[in-house]
Amino acid sequence: MARTNRRLIRRSRYGRYDGGPDPLAAPVDLSEALDAIGEDVMAGSSPERAMREFLRRGGRDQAGLDDLARRVAERRRDLTRKNNLDGTLQEIKELLDKAVLAERKQLARDTEIDDSDRMLAEMQLDALPASPAAAVAELNSYDWKSSEAREYFEKIKDLLGREMLDQRFAGMKEALENATDEDRAAISEMMNDLNALLDDHQRGKDTQEQFDEFMEKHSEFFPDKPGNIDELLDSLAERAAAAQRMRNSMTPEQRNELDALGQQAFGSPELMQSLSQLDGSLRALRPGENWGGSEQMDGEQGLGLGDGTGVFQDIAELDTLSDQLSQSYNGSRMDDLDLDLLSRQLGDEAAVDAQVLKQLEKALRDSGTMKRGSDGQLKLTPKAMRQLGKALLRDVANRMSGRQGNRELRQAGAAGERSGATREWAFGDTEAWDIPRTITNALIRTAGDGGSLGAGVRMEIGDVEVQETEARTQACVALLVDTSFSMAMDGRWVPMKRTALALHSLITSRFRGDDLQLIAFGRHAEVMDIEQLTGLDAQYDKGTNLHHALLLANRHFRKHPSAQPVLLIVTDGEPTSHLEASGDVFFSYPPHPVTVAVAVRELDNSARLGAQTTFFRLGEDPGLARFIDSMAKRVDGTVVAPELDDLGAAVVSSYLGSRRGTGGSGASGGGDTMFGRGWGY
Repeated sequence: MARTNRRLIRRSRYGRYDGGPDPLAAPVDLSEALDAIGEDVMAGSSPERAMREFLRRGGRDQAGLDDLARRVAERRRDLTRKNNLDGTLQEIKELLDKAVLAERKQLARDTEIDDSDRMLAEMQLDALPASPAAAVAELNSYDWKSSEAREYFEKIKDLLGREMLDQRFAGMKEALENATDEDRAAISEMMNDLNALLDDHQRGKDTQEQFDEFMEKHSEFFPDKPGNIDELLDSLAERAAAAQRMRNSMTPEQRNELDALGQQAFGSPELMQSLSQLDGSLRALRPGENWGGSEQMDGEQGLGLGDGTGVFQDIAELDTLSDQLSQSYNGSRMDDLDLDLLSRQLGDEAAVDAQVLKQLEKALRDSGTMKRGSDGQLKLTPKAMRQLGKALLRDVANRMSGRQGNRELRQAGAAGERSGATREWAFGDTEAWDIPRTITNALIRTAGDGGSLGAGVRMEIGDVEVQETEARTQACVALLVDTSFSMAMDGRWVPMKRTALALHSLITSRFRGDDLQLIAFGRHAEVMDIEQLTGLDAQYDKGTNLHHALLLANRHFRKHPSAQPVLLIVTDGEPTSHLEASGDVFFSYPPHPVTVAVAVRELDNSARLGAQTTFFRLGEDPGLARFIDSMAKRVDGTVVAPELDDLGAAVVSSYLGSRRGTGGSGASGGGDTMFGRGWGY
């Protein structure tokens, strides 16, 4: 038995996996894609469009559809620029010149030839027309004195036959080199049987048995082994249409020459007649093929009829790939990509890149990060929003720790009371271990690995869980974000949304006892959930209604009388609209005194409710700076003027500082020490 096993092992061979997706391949990483898609969604793009845009661009280490499409276009351009369609004519001219030269040499050195015969032969050779087709036709009746010359001339007829067949049946040119009369008879029989089969198919009289008999008899001419008449037709029609497009691309002179020469193929016009009948049947049976296209081919490398047809097939495949890679048609999916076609034209590496993109699209659609809404459009799910928020929080944490030495945000509240929840330990955590959970994890892992619990339990770092804590002070937070036209016009739209999402993620994941309300204010104000705000399109109505936003914030604060009110205001303009008693919106630019007065009055109400207020001023407008400075001083608030990239870190830091009672400028309490352009008042 052991010897048998060894014999089996020795006979084993490893080959390339060909059974679907690679089972050993690493799973696709959605984090980069989700970040890019979220960024585009927050900029006003739909999730569907944002996903397609990422697939087009690709990732840091991943080629996208645009890169593959560029390579397809380059290959197509190379094929048309380096080739021309004179290959067969040039080869015939070379053989003709060799035949005539060999004949002249024979006439010059053969002393047994009668002088009158020599003179007549030389006159015939001197009078040959410039047209290769006409010259071949005249030489058909010529009495060759040189066997070498006769051999060259016969090669012309043989070449024409092989090229004509190679146009319709790839590989025939090489396969029929040095063909015998028996080989040519087999070709003639195959053509007759094929035309009869297609004729019966056109009339609906063919059967699968008839097709099987045909293939059994002539299978050597069809290496792709079609399984039925339709597969055979598809293959033949694709090749024949490429041959027709090549013909369409020739000059009239080239077409006329080849048509005349075709009558000499294999020394008989029968082949040309059979091929013409085949082309007619294929046109009738597959009218949807591209029979009318053409290309400008003006390169230096001449193509024979068979090779040229192959090039035109390549061009057709490249055009198909270009359409698939564009993903511009309705209902397009990455599954439409023909990986075999891509591999054939661009190589295996391109096919691997496309396969990864297909897996990425499938993962995005199937992983719960996107879903179709009632309107049929893709939307980011709450799970996706959480993932985006975590990524933004990591970025905020890096900015805060790098600029002011703050600890990671996940440790926020570590000095407070235990929340009862636990989480996996991460580097830098200082919270107390949850011993029962840690030991339980080690036991479960050991048992799952097949280990014996009697031999003891070995703890690993992945087993450790720490006790989450919450800050002792509950906060009631209102984040007011300016959604006026200027925010979108000046590139502040996405940073504003990223800031809101980062703060929302922090509070919902680490400060679950706090209550956050997001309030967007443009011409009027509106309370929004995070999905609504991140998906909000740019607003083109003029107006900055801080008054209405403060009314909503104060209503939020009054609902939570025992919590610490935290008021965070992100804006790039002075208030230019307010809510009147009737509910109508009043707008005026420059700001009307009444608009300013009602905004100040409502800010005073926030102060009376105990709100710790921070203004985040965006832009360099001196009027805005003076207004916000005076508003902040009035309520003993703080002003931060961050760069756009620092806005999220500034808002999060201010929130954390407000919870610890250190004011609104940040965890360290000083605006100008946190951000290069920020300061506190």
